[in-house]
Amino acid sequence: MRFPNRPNRVRRAASAVAVLSAAALLAASCSGKGGGAPDQEVVLEGVDDGTTLTMWTRAATEAQSQALVDAYNASHENQIELTVIPTDDYQTRVGTAAGNQELPDLFALDVVFAPTFTTAGAYLDITDRIDSLEFKDTLAPSHLDVGTADGRRYLVPHTLDLSVLFYNKDLYAQAGLDPEQPPTTLAEFAEHARAVDALGGDVEGTFFGGNCGGCFVFTWWPTIWAEGAEVMNEDGTESLLNSPEAQEVYATYRGLVEDGIVAAGHNEETGATWTGRFPEGNIGVMPMPSTMLGLMPEDMNIGVAPIPGLTGGQSTFVGGDSIGISANSEHANQAWDFLRWSLEEEQQVELLAANGDVMARTDLADNEYYATNPNAVVMNDLVQVGRTPYSLNFGQTFNDPQGPWLPLVREAVYGDANADLAALNEDVTASLAS
Repeated sequence: MRFPNRPNRVRRAASAVAVLSAAALLAASCSGKGGGAPDQEVVLEGVDDGTTLTMWTRAATEAQSQALVDAYNASHENQIELTVIPTDDYQTRVGTAAGNQELPDLFALDVVFAPTFTTAGAYLDITDRIDSLEFKDTLAPSHLDVGTADGRRYLVPHTLDLSVLFYNKDLYAQAGLDPEQPPTTLAEFAEHARAVDALGGDVEGTFFGGNCGGCFVFTWWPTIWAEGAEVMNEDGTESLLNSPEAQEVYATYRGLVEDGIVAAGHNEETGATWTGRFPEGNIGVMPMPSTMLGLMPEDMNIGVAPIPGLTGGQSTFVGGDSIGISANSEHANQAWDFLRWSLEEEQQVELLAANGDVMARTDLADNEYYATNPNAVVMNDLVQVGRTPYSLNFGQTFNDPQGPWLPLVREAVYGDANADLAALNEDVTASLAS
């Protein structure tokens, strides 16, 4: 489901993360309009005149960013100097640079944090530039939507990472399941996991990161969305994670835990190694990032499927990074030349599809690489129906291990089965609204 544009949403820069406490200084000195430097005319097709540009990306998306930068540098007069920053340090580094007006010309950002930085004035308004693209309507809609503030666009998709079900076809066949029929409901997911687990030995039904707030939102929220329910209100200021749909998700996974269907170590898994279990070949089915497709053993017979709802439907959490031009850049036209180029068909197909990655565009699935990779086609098609949650306080609420989301979901899965989650849900709302 695509989010509508939200021109009337109340923008509350004061509620941004602490690292943007200097945002007022930035917003006062940078209008976020026009071509960057005050006297620079906007050139919609970009400018390639030998300018050296600076760009930042987080380590989590280094491979895709480096591939794009290397290809651009090899074919253009402009040259980009890419700096890769450890993912855990990225928000703080960007926030400090924003406050000091020392941002690079281009910087990518985990898409869930986009609203924080667009509302704080860290990015240049590139609405007219995006509108000039003949393929603008094919760009990942959820990335565009969370990069929109007050009806103006500031970001385009850079790298995409979707949550999807991976399942081991060989284990499915051994368990008497149809390898070509992945789960279409949450109940079927649980049934399939139990069937594979019954094979015994070192084979396990499923796995998840039980001490990882980000893992939970990435892989469990799509089931709620697929059922037509929401996890937050439209403004991202109220938690709806105590709904009947959410509680059914918790109860299903709790049952799998209590019956020993989940591989050992789930309770302590903080997210650092949670995707490493499935490629070993002993896990039946589990939701994981789409970027794992290119990292699977070549001899492993796997299937990829959408994450289903409680009773049907399908959805995905569209993660990854969006990218834009910083408000303090003096080379906006040259920076736009790279962004426009990165979204063109040749780059999307030859640099992303060729590696099994999900593309930023929804109109290019008919390519030679996907022709022999049906799993990649499944993932790329999901971009059109995927969701990216919107909240200015997403990180402190859901990703921070000390935030209120992790205690709620862990209580639901590991705590008292009869616990009233209302108070814990109120804590989540308080963080979202702070």
